[in-house]
Amino acid sequence: MRVALYLRVSTDDQTIENQRRDLDEVAGRLGWEVVAVYADEGISGAKGRSERPGFDQMMIGVAQKKFDLVASWSVCRLGRSLNDLVSFLSDINDRGIDLYLHKQGLDTSTIAGRMLFQLLGVFSEFEKSMISERVKAGLARTDKKIGRPSVGDWKINRVKKQLREGHGVRAVAKMANVFPATVSRIKKQMAADEAA
Repeated sequence: MRVALYLRVSTDDQTIENQRRDLDEVAGRLGWEVVAVYADEGISGAKGRSERPGFDQMMIGVAQKKFDLVASWSVCRLGRSLNDLVSFLSDINDRGIDLYLHKQGLDTSTIAGRMLFQLLGVFSEFEKSMISERVKAGLARTDKKIGRPSVGDWKINRVKKQLREGHGVRAVAKMANVFPATVSRIKKQMAADEAA
């Protein structure tokens, strides 16, 4: 059986080596021929195909039917969105390609395996939502804000004054020590206020 391995880690300080070792061991035991290895290192599973070059290349291989089975260490290595996971399974099944997930002991060449894969996707998405809720709750407890700090009224007035004097967006941003996007936003608001 021709097999493609897909490996992924979310952060740069993690390594794909453990995943590769486990899957190589399974391949040796089951007599698989590993014909391709695709990897995304330091990329979240919440990212789409366009932001995961290894996953994208694997899907090109799927479209070209270069292998009979995709093997991955765990369902969470493939993605975190139920819709994306179900779409992935549909894409590979349409090409007659099966899926093996090592940690879940899942083989989609069986009906029970396909059902279990969908259930695992539900739990993976649930886990992502729970993490998000915990982070939001933690930030609420500490009163920390995410994103850029807000611009004070005095800076906004300074930006408006500079813009009225005819200075460009980048020059005003430099003078007021703010981001050019902030100046552009203020400029648009000024134009909208004048038009009203």
